[in-house]
Amino acid sequence: MATDAGYAKYVCDQLHGAGGISARKMFGEYGLYRHGKIVALIADNQLFVKPTPAGEAVLGTPTYGPPYPGAKPFFNVSDLLDDPEWLVRLIEATDAALPPPKKKPERKTAASKRLAEAPAKRPAKKVAKKVVKKVVKQVVPKRVTRRKPATKK
Repeated sequence: MATDAGYAKYVCDQLHGAGGISARKMFGEYGLYRHGKIVALIADNQLFVKPTPAGEAVLGTPTYGPPYPGAKPFFNVSDLLDDPEWLVRLIEATDAALPPPKKKPERKTAASKRLAEAPAKRPAKKVAKKVVKKVVKQVVPKRVTRRKPATKK
């Protein structure tokens, strides 16, 4: 069952005090981000926060549950959405405990790859051709062409 957009908006509204909160649709569910770092998932109209020692300290005794089949267990805090101050503390603690997101490498198109490689390849080819010509001239003697004798008329 996919999450309702209204539920995702409600969760974001509850976490407004944390600042930098946004939700992005992912495979019919939502990822909850704080300053570009994913801190929770919203799946099947439930809020699942990434498990961290700092988050566990805020929760006390957390309730675990997988956000989707085959996933690692997350903190299921859906029943605690009515206390925004407590939820903000949990998200801030989780955000502080998680590493920063990895920077994505620049995407290179096929044309930009060719341009990047072209200056290195062209001079090497020219140098190689010159070297081969010199070696061939030294090793292979010039052909001597014989003239045909002139025919008499």
